[in-house]
Amino acid sequence: MDEKTRIYEYWLAGISSLSDRKKIWLQTEYKSAEAVYYIEETELCRLDILTEKDRKVLRDRRRETRKNMKETWEKLVQEGIWFLTCFDERYPKRLKKIEDPPYALYGKGRLPDEENLSAAIVGARGCTVYGERLALEYGKILAQNGVAVISGLARGIDGAGQRGALNGGGYTCGVLGCGVDICYPREHIGLYMDIQKAGGLVSEFPPGRKPFSSNFPRRNRIISGLADVVLVMEARKKSGSLITADLALEQGKDVYALPGPVNSPLSEGCNLLIRQGAGILLSPEDLLKELGIQNKRLGKKSDKNEIMLESPENIVYSCLGLYPEGMDQLAAETGLAIPELLRTLVSLQMKGLVTEVSRNYYVKTCCD
Repeated sequence: MDEKTRIYEYWLAGISSLSDRKKIWLQTEYKSAEAVYYIEETELCRLDILTEKDRKVLRDRRRETRKNMKETWEKLVQEGIWFLTCFDERYPKRLKKIEDPPYALYGKGRLPDEENLSAAIVGARGCTVYGERLALEYGKILAQNGVAVISGLARGIDGAGQRGALNGGGYTCGVLGCGVDICYPREHIGLYMDIQKAGGLVSEFPPGRKPFSSNFPRRNRIISGLADVVLVMEARKKSGSLITADLALEQGKDVYALPGPVNSPLSEGCNLLIRQGAGILLSPEDLLKELGIQNKRLGKKSDKNEIMLESPENIVYSCLGLYPEGMDQLAAETGLAIPELLRTLVSLQMKGLVTEVSRNYYVKTCCD
């Protein structure tokens, strides 16, 4: 596609008040964005699909000169941001199938491979250690087996799943609720940079668009749209993750949920999904079987932790999991006196096998 065509499409994409449906209709009807730019006034007034506000916006935006349009386009290219519309053959086929596909996408890095399976990993920002560790594990194992991990680069579950994919040497795509030139949240700058090298960042919002709260529910349809299955790791009863799950179901995708404690607010949404018929996430290996993928890691899991541990350490380590346990509970389970239990926990922490997530509450550290 030549630069002139791109410039006019970039111009049309930049009219934020005009819906994606109307942009797609206009370009389909008039064969090109350039033809939309040059619609005559009498013709414009006859288009019932447009409101008076739409017509005014188009009139105002058509005052933009070709020179200004070209300068804006060149700035985009200089920033290393790619741009394509749903009329481009490189546009993701999965997105074309959803009810309300974005007219245009902006990105850095590369898009998911159309031939490979993809899974969205979504969940709470303020997640538990249990949810975070399992998101990391699922992301890693899925990526090691060639499954693209799709998520929103958010705090908590999203970021953990995507970091896991990178740790597994695989591909991950971050779908942003702002321009791709903005890292949000800022503390994920390292992840933001790493994904550009080994995966891709995608947004329907133009560069410079700030992360307004209204952007995020809308971008969720792209997360589910790019995925073949959606994994909800932790979610409250009313959350963006459940919106993504609902969108996935509307798009005909399978949804899986991680079961959690019945008294945890962060597991209410997942447990509700399971009750409604969602698949249950019991282990990454089990999920791979359901997806028809042979696990490349079978037979490679190390038991080095057990070999290295002395008897009291073994007892304590075997009682811990990914959900925090307190001192009293551990003492009851292990039969160890508190002083000996404390010494054992400190030893396990020094070996990197156990983490104290809050005062006197411990979890097993994920290790391969």
